Amino acid sequence: MQFDLGSELRKVREARKLSLRAVASAVGVSASLLSQVETGKTQPSVSTLYALVNFLGISLDSLMGHPAGPSAPLGLSQADDAQPRDPSRSSDSVVQRREDNPVIEMENGVTWERLSVGESTIADPLIVTYAPQGSSSVEGKMMRHAATEYGVLLEGRLTLRIEFERYELEPGDSFCFDAIRPHMYVNEGDVPARGIWFVIARKDITVESLDELDHDHDHASEAADLAKAPASAVEVLQVMRGMRPDR
Repeated sequence: MQFDLGSELRKVREARKLSLRAVASAVGVSASLLSQVETGKTQPSVSTLYALVNFLGISLDSLMGHPAGPSAPLGLSQADDAQPRDPSRSSDSVVQRREDNPVIEMENGVTWERLSVGESTIADPLIVTYAPQGSSSVEGKMMRHAATEYGVLLEGRLTLRIEFERYELEPGDSFCFDAIRPHMYVNEGDVPARGIWFVIARKDITVESLDELDHDHDHASEAADLAKAPASAVEVLQVMRGMRPDR
């Protein structure tokens, strides 16, 4: 299920009586870029989406609770998705059918497909895909968020950078790290990289600004700023948690 993020973001901004320029300035992007996001002409980057969610104080359900219509989930072609739906393939609290997986497509070739979460709030499971040359951030900027990330790569190759360390992931390789450490993912290959991620929220760290996404701080300022980590992936994933198919 694809969601019209731009339209929902615009509705919230206008309801808050905030100008486009004021919001853009607050989250560190140009007014032109935010306008293109709101009109659906471009997709936000992961970091920009985090910052908007945090700054606007968006109700998670209101942001992503209104599907724009069915779309082909990962692994399905449009032709497959166009076939009449088997009535026996309905989703419930135990099984979520692949055609009901909420999907977010972001700038830089990143796609998140949220898997079944049932009533659990322990972890957020995702199928994550990085298109060739896709990256989790813009202009090589690293990101931090209040969570622990676990994952395993299933297809392709993916580079994981954590601070000054660099890891080349191949199918079958798994990882686990504290996501408050500056990090980013990059697919430097020519085929999609796909894996399964589990993100577990940390409640002991608050998030405030987009500025902390810049990895060019010195170590002293990074240590001092840990309590002001940027809006997290967990916040966006909590949004997705609310997008369960109708029972």
